[in-house]
Amino acid sequence: MDAPRSKTVWICFLALSLLLYRTPAEDSCDSALVSNLPPSAFRSSSQLSDSHAPVFAKLNRRDGAGGWSPLTSDSSQWLEVDLGERTTITAVSTQGRYGSSDWLTSYMLMFSDTGHNWRQHRLEDSIGSFSGNINADSVVQHKLQRSAIARFLRLLPVGRNPDGRIGLRLEVYGCPYTSDVMSLDGEGSIVAYWWSGVSRSSSSEEEKDNEEGVSLKFKSLKNCGTLLHAKGASGLGLSVELKAGKVIMVTTGEQQQAWTSSPRRLYVASLGSLLDDQQWHLLAIECHAGRCNLTVDQHRETVDLPPSFHHWRIQQLNVGGLPGIPDSWFRGCLENLAYNQHNLIAMARRGDRRATVMGNVTFTCAQQTLAVAATFPGPQGFLQLPGARVADSAPAAGVSVGFQFRTWNREGLLFTFQLPRLGVVIWVYLSDSRLRLRVQKAGKVVLELKAGSGLDDGQWHSVDLKSRQGHLSVSVDKDDTAQSSPSFTVAMEKDLFFGGCPVEDERREDCRNPFTAFQGCLRQLTVDQQQVDLILVQQRMLGNYSGLLIDTCGIIDRCSPSRCEHGGRCTQSWTHFHCNCSDSGYGGATCHSSVYEQSCEAYKHNGNTSGYFYIDVDGSGPIKPQLVYCNMTEENTWMEIRHNNTELTTVNPSSGDHQYLVQLDYSASEEQLLAVISQSDHCEQEMAYHCRKSRLLDTPDGSPLSWWIGGAVPGGRQNYWAGAQPGSRQCACGLQGDCLDPKRYCNCDADSAEWAEDTGLLIHKESLPVRSLILGDVRRTGSEAAYRVGPLRCHGDKNFWNAAFFATETSYLHFPTFHSKLSADISFLFKTGAPSGVFLENLGIRDFIRIELSSPTRVLFSFDVGNGPLEVDVNSSSPLNDERWHRVRVERNVKEATLRLDAMPTASRQAPTNGHVHLQLNSQLFIGGTASRQKGFRGCIRSLQLNGATLDLEERARITPGVRPGCPGHCDTYGVLCQNHGRCMERDNGFHCDCNESAYDGVFCQTDVSAIFKPTTSIRYAFQMEATERSGGNAIAKPPSSSSILSDVSLRAENVSLSFQTSRSPALLLYVSSYQREYLALLINKHDKLEVRYKLHSSKEAEVLRSQAKGLADGRLHTVVVSRVMDAVSLQVDQSTGEVFNLSSDGEFGGIRSLLLGKVQESDDVDPDLASLSTLGFSGCLAGVRFNSISPLKEALLRPHDGGVDVIGPLVRSNCGSPGASNGDITHNTPHLSDPSGSGQPLVNAMRTDSALIGGLIAVIIFVTLAGLAVVAKFVYRRKETYQNQEVKGSQQDASQDLAFECQTDSHNALGQSPKEYFI
Repeated sequence: MDAPRSKTVWICFLALSLLLYRTPAEDSCDSALVSNLPPSAFRSSSQLSDSHAPVFAKLNRRDGAGGWSPLTSDSSQWLEVDLGERTTITAVSTQGRYGSSDWLTSYMLMFSDTGHNWRQHRLEDSIGSFSGNINADSVVQHKLQRSAIARFLRLLPVGRNPDGRIGLRLEVYGCPYTSDVMSLDGEGSIVAYWWSGVSRSSSSEEEKDNEEGVSLKFKSLKNCGTLLHAKGASGLGLSVELKAGKVIMVTTGEQQQAWTSSPRRLYVASLGSLLDDQQWHLLAIECHAGRCNLTVDQHRETVDLPPSFHHWRIQQLNVGGLPGIPDSWFRGCLENLAYNQHNLIAMARRGDRRATVMGNVTFTCAQQTLAVAATFPGPQGFLQLPGARVADSAPAAGVSVGFQFRTWNREGLLFTFQLPRLGVVIWVYLSDSRLRLRVQKAGKVVLELKAGSGLDDGQWHSVDLKSRQGHLSVSVDKDDTAQSSPSFTVAMEKDLFFGGCPVEDERREDCRNPFTAFQGCLRQLTVDQQQVDLILVQQRMLGNYSGLLIDTCGIIDRCSPSRCEHGGRCTQSWTHFHCNCSDSGYGGATCHSSVYEQSCEAYKHNGNTSGYFYIDVDGSGPIKPQLVYCNMTEENTWMEIRHNNTELTTVNPSSGDHQYLVQLDYSASEEQLLAVISQSDHCEQEMAYHCRKSRLLDTPDGSPLSWWIGGAVPGGRQNYWAGAQPGSRQCACGLQGDCLDPKRYCNCDADSAEWAEDTGLLIHKESLPVRSLILGDVRRTGSEAAYRVGPLRCHGDKNFWNAAFFATETSYLHFPTFHSKLSADISFLFKTGAPSGVFLENLGIRDFIRIELSSPTRVLFSFDVGNGPLEVDVNSSSPLNDERWHRVRVERNVKEATLRLDAMPTASRQAPTNGHVHLQLNSQLFIGGTASRQKGFRGCIRSLQLNGATLDLEERARITPGVRPGCPGHCDTYGVLCQNHGRCMERDNGFHCDCNESAYDGVFCQTDVSAIFKPTTSIRYAFQMEATERSGGNAIAKPPSSSSILSDVSLRAENVSLSFQTSRSPALLLYVSSYQREYLALLINKHDKLEVRYKLHSSKEAEVLRSQAKGLADGRLHTVVVSRVMDAVSLQVDQSTGEVFNLSSDGEFGGIRSLLLGKVQESDDVDPDLASLSTLGFSGCLAGVRFNSISPLKEALLRPHDGGVDVIGPLVRSNCGSPGASNGDITHNTPHLSDPSGSGQPLVNAMRTDSALIGGLIAVIIFVTLAGLAVVAKFVYRRKETYQNQEVKGSQQDASQDLAFECQTDSHNALGQSPKEYFI
C-alpha cells in the first residue's frame, strides 16, 4: 500500500473506531449522571438501616446517614445504579459516608445492559480493582482508560477502612449513547446486501481505490456462527465467523460456499477469545490491495490475502449467515453495522432495495433470558445447595445433577455429596483435563469413571450425572458417557457442595475435598431436573455460598492476545499463564530476550572460535535470529552471509534472450541483511566477471551493457563494477589506469579473444548487498563469460564497542524517555574503580526505573509500576570495582523482573498477580547519573541497549562536558582468552591475541600446531640466527669457527613442552645441541618410557632422567613438560604427578646451537652417544613444541621461508594434536579464479571437464613438488662426546616459569618481554 493512500485509510478507520469506542478524552462526555436519578435507580445487597439506604449514596450529599452502608461489611456486598438507558461512562468518583469512619480503600466496577450478566471493568488487563479513599470526605476520581457503554453500574467493595464499616457516596460521569441495532434469532434470520450493478458513490476515495471497510459491534449467544460473508467477482469470498468463541477470517474460492471443510477454504487469521460471553465486542475490517487489518476490541492483526484478492471488490454481503446452512447462522445482536460510508442497519430498516431481509430480524436487541453464571475465582469459594433428604424408611430414589462449566485449570473439584446411611462419598472432579467420578465407601474407592478430555480449553462444557434403578452414568457434552451399575443405590441424602468446601470449620463431616478447589464458571445448574435460581442464592434465600461472584463469568483469556513474544507458545491456568520458549531463540518468562549474541564480535569475546552461529542483530527486537558463519581466523572477525550462488558460474543465456539475469537469494531476510550492514564497521562483497569476447560496461553510445542491483529493497541500479567508485562507470583497472585497452575502463571492454577478468570488492555499504546482475553482451558469436558474486562479508560491531567514560560523579548523559510497554530489557557492560554509582535512571510521576552499583559487590535493579517500589539484586563474591568489564542484563515483563550479572545465576522477583503492567515514565533517561546529580557513576559504560536498540553513547559524549567517548583497557578483562602464552594486545575497539611466542595459533592461540612426521622428516632450528634476529639486527652472526660464538647463547634454565603420538620405539623426540659439546635430549627408550638426557658439562657424561610413566608408544597422544632451574629438573607426563630430579651439575647450558625434531640428517649435529638413535627418525605426530619462547614446529609450518629453520622430507600439518576434537578454526580453501596454467581461462566448479586441462594441472603439481624436494639447505657442525647413563634422584620445588634465552653480549635485546624470563 502506498503511503498517501495508507494514511487516508487509517485516518478513516481510526475515526470510525473513535465513533464506536469513545474515550474519556472527549470533553463533551463528562456530565454527572447519578445526582438527578430517582430513588428507584438505586439497589444494594443490603443496608444497615433506612437512613443508610443506597439512595443516599450520591456524591457530596449529607441526606440520611450521609451515604450507603450495608448490613454487614463483607466481600459479598454491592451497590447498583440504573442509568435508565445505555450510556457512555467515562469516569467514576467516590467518597466515604459523611462524618464517619466508613469509606472504601478499593473497589471493583461492573457493568451490564440488562441488570444481569455483569462484566468487570479493568484498569489494565490484569488489574480489576480501583483505589478508593483515605478519609470520608475527600473525592477520588478515576477516569476510565477505555470508556464503558452500559445501562447498569454495580460497585463491589474490596477494601475498607479497618477502623470503620463500608461507607460510600459516588458519582458517575458520561454522556448519552445512541446506536442502530438489529437482532438475529439464529434460526435463519439473515440480511443480504447487493452491490453488483448498483451505482456507488464516486466521491468516496476509498471505493475508487478498491478499499473495503466494514465495522460493527456484536453480542453473541453462541460460540459459533457467521458474522459477515462477502462475495466478489468469480465467486471469491471473504468470511468473518465466530468459531469456539474466536473471530476467524476465511477466504473461499470460486463457487465455494463458506462454512464447509473444503480444502479451498483458507483460514487466514484468528483473533479474540471468549467472545460468546454475551457482551458487546467491536469488530472492524479494512482491506486494500490484498492486505486487511482485522480489529477485535483493542487487538489488531494485519493479514495478507491470496494474490487473487488484490483487486477484489464486494458484490454481495451476507450478515448473520448463509441461506440453507444452519451451522452458519448467527444468534445475537449487531450494532452500528457500517460498510464504507453506508449504515447497513438503517438501510435494512427502511427497506432499501439493496438490502434483502430474510427470517426473523428485529431492530432492537431482544432481551433474551440469559443463563445466570457464578464465578469461582479463588481456592476458598464454594456453593452449597440443599439435597432431597430421604427418611430411613423411604423407598430408594435416584439423583440427577446437571450444569455447565468453563475453566482453564486441569484439576479441580466440581461437586461432591454424601450418602451417610451407606458411608459413601461421591466426588465429581477434573483431573488431567478429564472428568472423573469417584465413589468411596468406608474409606475405600469402590468405583471410578472417566469421561471427556481437553476440558481446560475455556469453553462451556456440560456435565450430567444420573442415577436410576441401580444404574449410574456421567456424561460430558451429551456425547461422552461413562456408566456403571454399583451394588448400592446412589440417592440424594445430604447437601451438594460445588467448587469446594467451607473452610471456616475444618472439622465438619458433610464436605471433604481431597482435591484442589475449582476455579472457573458454572451456569445452568439443575438438581433433580429443577433449575437452580442463582439470584436467590445471591440474595441468601437459597443455600449458602462464599467467595463467589454471582451473575457474572469472570473468566479471562490470558493467552489472547498472547503475552508470549517471538512465537512462544502460551498455556494458562485460571490465575497464570506460561510461555514455552523452546525453539524460538528467546528466553525469559515471556520469551522476550534473545538467547543469542548480536554479532560475531560478541561471540569472539565470549571465547568462541570460528564456526556457524545464530546471531540476533536487534536482541529482543522483532528481527528473527539468523544463522551466519563467523570467521575468526583473521585479525578482524568476519561475518559471512551466503546466497544461492557464490560459485563461479558459466553464463548460458536462453535462446532469444539478449540479456542474462542473475537473481541472488540470501539466507537472511531483508531486515536481517540491512541490520547487519548498518551495525557493522565495514562490509564488502566480491564480484568477478571472466570474459572472452564479452564486454562488460562500455558501448559506443556510452550506455552500460551490464549493471547490477544493490542496496535496500527494491535496490538501486548500479553502473560501475566492483573495485571502482559508485557512478564512475568503471572497473578496478579503470580506477588504477592499467586496463588491457588504455582507452577502456574495464579489462573485458577490450573485447579480446583471450580470457580476461574484472574482479574487485564492493565496499560502499549503501550499495550492499548485491541483489541481481544483468549481463548484456553474452549473445555474440564467440562470446564466453562466467561470473561470481561472493557472500556478504562484514566485520566490526559498532554497537558492541560503543562506550562512554564518566570522569566525575556529577557527569551524565541524557536521552529521550524510555518507553517500555509491557516488556522491557536493558543490557550493558560497565568498568569502574568506584564503590558505587547509578548506571541508569528514568522517572515518572510515580513510576521509575533505576539500575545502580549500590556497593562494591552489589548491583541493584529497582522500579515501580504503580504497585510500590520493588527491588532485585545480585551480590558478587568478588569486588566489582576492579576495573574489569562486567555485564548487566535486566528484564521486566508482566510476570517477573530479573537481573543477571556476568555469568552468575539470574535473580528474579515475581510480579503481583493483579498488579500494574504498564511502566509510565515521563522524564529524560539519565545514563551515568541521576536527575538530582547525586550518586553518579564514575567509570565506563559500554554497549548500552534498551529493548535491543543501542544508545549511541559516543555521539552524545562528544558534546557533553565531563564525559568522553570510548573506553580503553580491554585486556584486563579479555586477556584471559589468550591461551598458551599468547599475549593480549590492546586495540581501540577490542583486543588481539599475539601468538608469536606461543606454540599455538588461532584467534586465541588455542589451535594446536601439529604435524605428521615420517622417518625421513627433519626440522632443524638454528639458535644463532634467532639470537641475531631478536637483537634487532644489531648483532652480527659470527661463523662457527669463531671462539666467541661459544658464549653467545647460554641458559641457566629452560622450559620444554610438546605433545607426541607414536607407535614406534625407541624414538628421538627433541634434541638441542651446543657448540660446547653439551646437549638436551627427549626420547622414548626401547621400554616405551620417557627419558630426559642432560649433558651440561663437556667433561662429564650425560645424566639420564627416566619418568615412571609407562607405555608411551601406544599410539595415543601424550604431553610432556620439562622445566629446569639450575640443577633442579621437574618432569610431568600427561596428567600424572610431577617428578622432581636433581642434576649433579648446576652449570649453564652454554653456547646452544640448534634444536632438532625428527631425523638427524647430519651426524655432526648430534652427540655420538645418540647417533644410532637419531638416524632412525621419528614416525608419528608432534604438536605444540615449545622451547622457552621458541616454537620450532610452528616456525616450520607457518613461516618456513623466514630463515632460521630448515625442513627436509615430508611434513604434513594435521590436527593430530587435538584428539577427539576438530580444529576450532575452520579453514576454507578457495581456489583462485584464474587458471594456474597461465592461460587466463577461469576454473568453474563442474564447468569444464576438458581432459587436457586436468592433465596440465596434474603435470604442474608434480613439477612443483619435485622442485621443492630438490632444494635442501644443510648446515654441518660436528662434535663428539662420550656417553654414560646416570640416574639422578632428589626433590625440589617445581619452578615452571616461562624462561627465555638471551645473548650475553646484549642484555637489552632479550627474546621475551615477560617479567618471568631469566636474563643470564
